[in-house]
This record gives sequence, C-alpha cells and structure tokens, in this order.
Amino acid sequence: MLVFFLFQGFGDPSRLVMGQSGDSTTQANIRKELYLINEKGDKISKFKQFLFYLNDVSPVCVHSKQDIQKKQLKGIFIGGENKFGLKIPYLRKSYQTKRDVWNILVQALPGTLILAIAAMFIAILIGIPLGVVAAVKQNTWVDTSAIFSSIVGISAPSFFMGIIIAYAFGFVLSSWTGLHISVSWYDIDDVTGQKRLSLQNLILPAVTLGIRPLAIITQLTRSAMLDVLDQDYIRTAYAKGLNKRKVIWKHGLRNALNPVITAVTGWFAELLAGAFFVEYIFGWQGMGKVTVDALEKLDYPVVMGSVLVAATFFILINILADILYGIVDPRVRVE
Repeated sequence: MLVFFLFQGFGDPSRLVMGQSGDSTTQANIRKELYLINEKGDKISKFKQFLFYLNDVSPVCVHSKQDIQKKQLKGIFIGGENKFGLKIPYLRKSYQTKRDVWNILVQALPGTLILAIAAMFIAILIGIPLGVVAAVKQNTWVDTSAIFSSIVGISAPSFFMGIIIAYAFGFVLSSWTGLHISVSWYDIDDVTGQKRLSLQNLILPAVTLGIRPLAIITQLTRSAMLDVLDQDYIRTAYAKGLNKRKVIWKHGLRNALNPVITAVTGWFAELLAGAFFVEYIFGWQGMGKVTVDALEKLDYPVVMGSVLVAATFFILINILADILYGIVDPRVRVE
C-alpha cells in the first residue's frame, strides 16, 4: 500500500510515459493501460487503481484472457474469459525503456546478491573470530582494539566509507592495488562478448558494504561469549579436562550464536536493500544502481518493483533465521 500510494497514487504517470510530446489519443491509450481511465474514458478511483495494482503484483490473481496475452503473463490460468491463475508477479513496464520491470530486476539481481554475499562473508569470516578472541582476552589490548574498531565501523555510514575507500584505493593508490573506482561484477570477453565473473572488481564494494555488519557481529559475538563463558557447563567442561580450544569453539561459540544469527540474517537482508549508495558510488551493476538511475528518470514502476523485491527478501531471510535457530540451538526447536 505504501509503495503504491507513495509513487503511483499521485500525479499523472501517463505524462512520464509519453514525455512532453504526444497527442490526446496516445495519452488516453496510455491511461487505459495504466488503469487511470476505463474503456469509456471515465476516471478510475485511486482505490480501484490500487486493487488493479495488487492484482498485477500478486501471484494469486484474476485476469482476462486479453490481459494475459497483452501483458505476456507467465503462470497457470484456468477459467473462461476471466481466468483465475497462479503467476509470476507482474511488476508492469518501465516508463523509459518499455521493458518489463521483472526482467530488468532479474537481470540486476545477481550483481546485488554477489555483492551482499561477499560483504557478509567478509563480516562473518572476520567478525566472529574477532569477537571470540576479544571475549577470551577480555580487558587486554586485543579486547580494547576490537571494541574501538567496531565502534568506528558502526559509526561510519556506508556511503561515506564508500567515497573514502573508492578515492584512496581505487584512485590514489590504484597503480599499487590494481583496483578501480568504477567497477562491475563481470568483465566482457573481447573476442566472444561473454560475461565473466570478476572477483577483483568485487573487493572494494564488498569491503565497504561489509564494514558495519562486521563491527556489529564482532560486538554481539563478544558480548554473547562473555555470558556463555560464565556458565556452569563451561566450568564443568574445563574440570573434565577438555581442551580449551574445544571448549571455546565447540561448546561456547555454538551456544552464543543465536544473537549472531539474528544479526547476520537481518544484516544480509538489509545489505540487499541498502546497497544502493555503494553500488552507485562504485558503478556496480545491481538493483541499487538500477533503482537510483530509475529515481533520477522518475521511472516509478522500476522503483516500486525494486522495493517490493527487497521487502520479499526481508521476509524470506527472517523465515530462514527462525529455521537456523532450531538447527544451531536445540532448545528453541518446536516439537
């Protein structure tokens, strides 16, 4: 509802589609396609426009045979003239390119997924061990350094760090690092024209995007480990003669992972939706850059589709977090 009334509920989108030029007949046809007026030319209320939009983006839908053919909907449909169906959500067409928004986002999604996974991998790979070591070495210089670094990481917005890192390592020190400010997740072969994954281009944006989750994961792991290391079963494990490393990494860490899982899954969902500025700064070909470009051109269907896809990822990843709780900690399993 918010997405629709924020972007589509006001103004006349037909003007954005046809631009400054265009006759009244063209504008009327566009308004019919966008459900702004009916076949008789009468204006359709905002509430009905919203219902039409909901029917388009919903997997469960009712569409006429003409609409199915015109919009090239993909799914399973049954019935007569008006068919009940289960379909791939129809996010409508871009005002600027006239391409299906779904196709635009599917083409951009791999770039955002690769960037978010790489950033979270860096955050987990460094953050969890650093948090464990800081807890074990409490009140030493290692602990103090870890806390200070995590506070700096949390305090630094991604768009600010992106500018600093891009300028320092992608411009000033580019001859030493071999990295560049403007990058993409693929290189194009000069002979075949095929796309090839470029891990070198992934380094700067992934590090930039991974700084804040790394800092939070470090703090959460440290805090959770300090609570766990004071428990009776840890002292019992030491009393039985178990190796310190085994006690900390197998028994202690596993019981401290619940808040870390919450942070990891929550931040992964946020990285998918919040990589917009990082992608724009580095020229990374993903949903973020596509969305920012669409905002500049007032291409609202692309923006609306991007927001809905990001919201869907939030829901799916939170469901995944609940499943992981039961795998990691048997105490929260539902029998």
